[in-house]
Order: sequence, then structure tokens, then C-alpha cells
Amino acid sequence: MFPVLLLLFIVVPIIEIALFVQLGGFLGLWPTIALVLVTAIVGASLVRSQGIATLMSVQSRLQQGELPAQQIVEGVMLAVAGVLLLTPGFMTDALGMMVLLPAPRAMLAKQLMSRVKVQNMGSGFSAGFGSQGFGSQGPFEQQDDPFRQRSSEGDVFDGEFERKDEQKENDTDRRLH
Repeated sequence: MFPVLLLLFIVVPIIEIALFVQLGGFLGLWPTIALVLVTAIVGASLVRSQGIATLMSVQSRLQQGELPAQQIVEGVMLAVAGVLLLTPGFMTDALGMMVLLPAPRAMLAKQLMSRVKVQNMGSGFSAGFGSQGFGSQGPFEQQDDPFRQRSSEGDVFDGEFERKDEQKENDTDRRLH
């Protein structure tokens, strides 16, 4: 985790600053600033249009009774692309545009989905990395659940009861004094 944070918060800004200096020296200050603003505006509008198209695709798949896993992954990737495009910098803009384009996004989504195991289990699903997911049981299932009925524990008796002594005390409290 530390190398990822180091990369995100130290290495990426250093590369972005170096690119700003290089491009600013070549184009000038104002064209460089204008280019950063234009990529942010264009990127935001493209993310919006692609996001709407992905949302419509998710709704269509759900209406057909299918699990729209790839569309959901692509939706998350569009959100990441939006963050990358709104972050000032040319390297993050290039990465955001790459994720924003439909063909690379679909290919990257398929790669991500091949690494994640999703099991459809009737009323829910469990997802995780590896062959067994996060465990051999569902994420909300506990090994020692006292309310889960086990056939090896014997018969279950269902009944009602009423305590007579509490009933008498409650009757005396109801009288007006």
C-alpha cells in the first residue's frame, strides 16, 4: 500500500510539474493554462455523456434479467476517468482519456473482471479475488450463528407462553388511585 501512495502523492505530481514546465516552455504560460482548462471541460462533458450511455446499458441489462457486471465496472472506470481528467496535469489527462475511450475501457473492464470471481447465489452474490472469494461462506454469513437451524441439533419446538404473576402485577398498576 505504501508504494502505491508514494507513487500517487509524490511521483505523479513530480512528473506533472515536469510536463508543465516542458510544455509551458514550448507553448507559453497562457496556452498551457488554456489547454489544461479545455481538457478538464471536454473531459467532464465526455464523462457525462459516456456515463449516461453506460447507465442506460445497465438499466437495459437489468430489465432483461441479466447481471450488468461489465457495465458496472465500466461505470466505476468512467468515474475514475472523470477524476483523472479534472485533475490538473497532462499525464493524468492522457490516462483519463485512455480510460474514457470505449474500446480501451471495455478491454480493461474485461481484464479486471477476469481477476474478480463473482458467484451468483440465488438471492445475493459474493465477490472476491482468488478461487474461493473472500472465504468459503458468504460475506454476511457467520459460522456460529445461534439462529441458524441445524438438522443435527435435534427437534425444534414452537410454542407460546404467558406468565401469570406478571399479569396480576400489571392489572393492579392499571387501576386509578
